[in-house]
Amino acid sequence: MSNDAATAANATSARITTPGSEGSEAEPPVLGLGVSLPPADARAKTEGTFPYAADLWAEGLLWAAVLRSPHPHARILSVDTSAAVGMPGVRAVITHEDIPGEREYGRRIVDRPVFASDLVRHHGEPIAAVAADHPDTARLAAAAIAVEYEVLEPVTDPEKSFAAEPLHPDGNLIRHIPLRYGDPEATGEVVVEGLYRIGRQDPAPIGAEAGLAVPRPDGGVEIYTASTDPHTDRDLAAACFGLEPERVKIVVTGVPGATGDREDPGFQLPLGLLALRTGCPVKLTATREESFLGHSHRHPTLLRYRHHADAEGRLVKVEAQILLDAGAYADSSSESLAAAVAFACGPYIVPHAFIEGWAVRTNNPPSGHVRGEGAMQVCAAYEGQMDKLAAKLGIDPAELRLRNALATGDILPTGQTVTCPAPVSELLTAVRDFPLPDLPKDTPEDDWLLPGGPEGAGEPGAVRRGVGYALGMVHMLGAEGADEVSTATVRVHDGVATVICAAVETGQGFSTLARQVVQETLGIEEVHVASVDTDQPPAGPAAHGRHTWVSAGAVERAAKMVRTQLLQPLAHKFGMSTELLQIADGKITSYDGVLSTTVTEAMDGKELWATAQCRPHPTEPLDESGQGDAFVGLAFCAIRAVVDVDIEIGSVRVVEMALAQDVGRVLNPAQLAIRIEAGVTQGIGAALTENLRSARGLIRHPDLTGYTLPTALDAPDIRIVELIEERDVVAPFGAKPASAVPVVTSPAAVAAAVRAATGRPINRLPIRPQAAVASTGS
Repeated sequence: MSNDAATAANATSARITTPGSEGSEAEPPVLGLGVSLPPADARAKTEGTFPYAADLWAEGLLWAAVLRSPHPHARILSVDTSAAVGMPGVRAVITHEDIPGEREYGRRIVDRPVFASDLVRHHGEPIAAVAADHPDTARLAAAAIAVEYEVLEPVTDPEKSFAAEPLHPDGNLIRHIPLRYGDPEATGEVVVEGLYRIGRQDPAPIGAEAGLAVPRPDGGVEIYTASTDPHTDRDLAAACFGLEPERVKIVVTGVPGATGDREDPGFQLPLGLLALRTGCPVKLTATREESFLGHSHRHPTLLRYRHHADAEGRLVKVEAQILLDAGAYADSSSESLAAAVAFACGPYIVPHAFIEGWAVRTNNPPSGHVRGEGAMQVCAAYEGQMDKLAAKLGIDPAELRLRNALATGDILPTGQTVTCPAPVSELLTAVRDFPLPDLPKDTPEDDWLLPGGPEGAGEPGAVRRGVGYALGMVHMLGAEGADEVSTATVRVHDGVATVICAAVETGQGFSTLARQVVQETLGIEEVHVASVDTDQPPAGPAAHGRHTWVSAGAVERAAKMVRTQLLQPLAHKFGMSTELLQIADGKITSYDGVLSTTVTEAMDGKELWATAQCRPHPTEPLDESGQGDAFVGLAFCAIRAVVDVDIEIGSVRVVEMALAQDVGRVLNPAQLAIRIEAGVTQGIGAALTENLRSARGLIRHPDLTGYTLPTALDAPDIRIVELIEERDVVAPFGAKPASAVPVVTSPAAVAAAVRAATGRPINRLPIRPQAAVASTGS
């Protein structure tokens, strides 16, 4: 089961219904877009028979284990593998010296070693790997490798990274973006300032990393893993192995949850190296601790803000400093910083903006792509500022936001004109006007709903209710000149359609959407989506809604080409244009009823196929002043959070999240509801519980006991108040990303509600209990 499906069990929707929720009469299946087609693999995942990488097996299988550094910063003086090599059952031990190709990798910037050679730069960095005939033997052998370290002082404060000794040959500064927009001398009648800190949220996939590498007779290797960007991973692996890309094949297995990049190459590369070294299949299944240590997390962020407004509450100028802690390596920090700086003012009209953004290296755990990266951190800060302005001016927080709301045709601080639908005011009005939930005193029997739960220490008399609002925005697809292209093939034979596209199903619903697109275009009910591997043309990473846009767009184009192949002979025979023929429910009919046949009859045993690409309009990098048309499109969300807070002990219960979202077009109602609900729940985790803590660079409690995820008991009522279907004309189907913008918006909404309940500033996420204890007299 995906993270989204697992965390979205508790929401209700005023706008979406699921199959079977309206009456019980059996109806013929409705095909195409706009219906709640269930995933093809839903039953297998529910019954536990769906195969993931951790379930794979091969004849002659060996097991891998990785030795990781116990220090966040150290010089490696020596590595002695002799004890491990001499252990019975050990087949290979490898270090940096055994890498035949490139010894560093990076999906975006090549700066991260496969195995540390001279310096360790973060806790858990790989030093060596072992292959043995039993997993316990492999782990014992890895532990037997003797590494002599000279422990160095770690740099863990990103503010001190600027002046610290370089942690990497590329230096400590990964990127600096100075955004300059408008008049620097502009001032407002009212000024508010704030300092905000956002913690380190982990993707916490429901299934930890795993993979199987199998050597090939031609000297190459196949790697079976839950990659979300298989072609990039193949190219990195080929460079590391010293092989041509065509001799390395990534086969994508089931993805057990992905709200960020899955299967960091740091897990895949040792696997492939060991398989090539031993000539045997090698399997690695990470423990939860190894998963926490090995993959990237959300960037911890420090934000300083100053907002200027006039006496009516209209924004005049925003000044901000944004500092992202990238950890030891660059990963996606440049892209995350661009989003943070570009969206630092939020979905508001700001005539003057001056933003400084930095991403720096430290010896903290590595940061990278996590859903809503960059945008989530700044949303918490700018919405905190809007609450401060509202309080200082004595204006209702929702009304203040409405006075400044962005709309289509307005200009972002990056100088880019908002050309896509931007119904920000409509979204906020919808959640503001939605009825509030009952107060606790109206339902005294629900004592267990008090903050802290049935066993909590809270008292009903200490509970205060708070209502808060937040507006969020994210960009669609890649940014700053990224080439967003995808390729798909549609093949039809014997009344069955097959889609071949290297877009990975991560739980976002691409496989279901591809089936719906073909059903809509060709009228064929039975549609299969082929499993993904790198023998197929690339489709790019699963991020920023790109597979809904470019990959599903490529599927649609290929299906339309097949449709033309199917209809042209009939149109020619009856002397009419193909535009006068329609396909629905497996039947082909003409506008005048003269022609009526089935798709199967029209196929007449032939096989039809077509391949197509989809590429959105180009973007450009931000220039030296932070200006440029950097984004293909934008999506927006408004959330009203209602919380109950025990102001004596600081415990918080989220009662309800009312949401209105700009979705462009609803393609699958049930699937969309799940995506939104899961995004909200992930955001609640960032607001209240999720923070991968470290002390002097050492991760504390890297497990699901120390790292607290929200459960079904923590999930509130999620009310989808309105979905605005104003189609983006440049997007295939007109649809927009679904799950990132609720993740971005919900932490800010929860923080706003806690502010309203307690009167405290709430400038740190996750919210600590001591921060939610009301001031004396509150």
